[in-house]
Amino acid sequence: MAKGLTPRSEDFSAWYNEVVQQAELADHAPVRGCMVIRPYGYALWENVRSALDQRFRDTGHENAYFPLFIPQSFLAKEAEHVEGFSPELAVVTIGGGKELEEPLIVRPTSETVIGHMYAKWIQSYRDLPVLINQWANVVRWELRPRLFLRTTEFLWQEGHTAHATREEAEEEARRMLEVYADFAENEAAVPVIKGRKSEGEKFPGAIISYTIEAMMGDGRALQSATSHDLGQNFARAFDITYQDAEGGVQHCWTTSWGMSTRFIGAIVMVHGDDNGLIMPPRLAPCQVVIVPIWRNDDEKALVMAAASNARDVLGEFRVKLDDRDQLTPGFKFNHWELKGVPLRVEIGPRDVRNQQVVLARRDRPGREGKTDVPLGGLRDGVGKMLGAIQGALFERAVAFREEHTTQPESYDELRAAVARGFALAWWCDSADCEARVKADTTATVRCIPQAQPEGQGTCAICGRAATGKAVFARGY
Repeated sequence: MAKGLTPRSEDFSAWYNEVVQQAELADHAPVRGCMVIRPYGYALWENVRSALDQRFRDTGHENAYFPLFIPQSFLAKEAEHVEGFSPELAVVTIGGGKELEEPLIVRPTSETVIGHMYAKWIQSYRDLPVLINQWANVVRWELRPRLFLRTTEFLWQEGHTAHATREEAEEEARRMLEVYADFAENEAAVPVIKGRKSEGEKFPGAIISYTIEAMMGDGRALQSATSHDLGQNFARAFDITYQDAEGGVQHCWTTSWGMSTRFIGAIVMVHGDDNGLIMPPRLAPCQVVIVPIWRNDDEKALVMAAASNARDVLGEFRVKLDDRDQLTPGFKFNHWELKGVPLRVEIGPRDVRNQQVVLARRDRPGREGKTDVPLGGLRDGVGKMLGAIQGALFERAVAFREEHTTQPESYDELRAAVARGFALAWWCDSADCEARVKADTTATVRCIPQAQPEGQGTCAICGRAATGKAVFARGY
């Protein structure tokens, strides 16, 4: 049961840390900045992975695995890439008790080693496209760690593709952005804004970086997934070439894209409340918990028989029967509420006599979220209720984002807007204006949305002609 969770409105950061640990998603590891993902949190990650992996397969990608260690010289081949990652690198200099001839980098990402392998594997245009995804861990030395959101080691998937033309690579980068957005909204019930990163915020070595940005429950932004058009930068650095149909030699065009365990943090912060987690049903490790209620042994036998039958009836769902007899029903209610189980089934002696159960929605605490359902309609009732919860969570998150999004016209209005949420403002695409906002407010350009308004305005920062609207916000 939750031990006095800090209210979200009082200290959102403290609330987040308490929920992640008390709900048994993760805990701090002995090495600063690392985390232990506990079974409940890992089950959530497995559901995320499964939903994404199926989408990758449906779009023609195959899974492979590449080494954890990368020769230091590989990163030096792409200057912008190594410069962008240098402060975050973990370097191995001793192996087997001896100093290594060449230091090894613990992978922060795998563009370089995969580029090396693609140069070996790709010979002809007939070998293209190469569409590979990797599920792996990566290491980026984190100075300000926070469970799931920023850890030195984290889990993710990273897709890496090679193509014959720039158009094909750009199409791939955009297609995978759509895959991520579809997953976030339809599986996690997290609304996102699809857009392009600014030059100052793009991935080191990319020519274009695309992103999906989500608003958390405190109005801050979380970069939830990215997709990069790498142009020919890595192909030239690692000599990834192919012979075209006319016999000429061309460099490939490549992409990379990824989503990590930080998205678990998004699920927590978008949907949770002062009582703990609220899991979107499609990803919840446990979708339904059955809590039997009795006062004596006679009632226990009666209720447990009905509860066991209900568990069998609901076998198509991820269901758990909480038959712990040393704990009160109230304790169990609080326990599963903290863990965010979307739907609770309550069964007591009166329910058994009336051939019914009580369904209690996690997203609507109290009597408002309770419904009596006949035992004969339990399976259909639970299915419909889970679907309703999934939809309600998404609609609530969209409404919150709209309520906390402002379209400022002046710099003073922009500064006020980023203190409470997103500022969707006209911007001249100037690095100077971007830097000014960051220095004054700590907010950054989260993305230039794909969906742009008609017409043209003036930059809210400097007053010059704007190239479009951008989302400014403080982020994680």
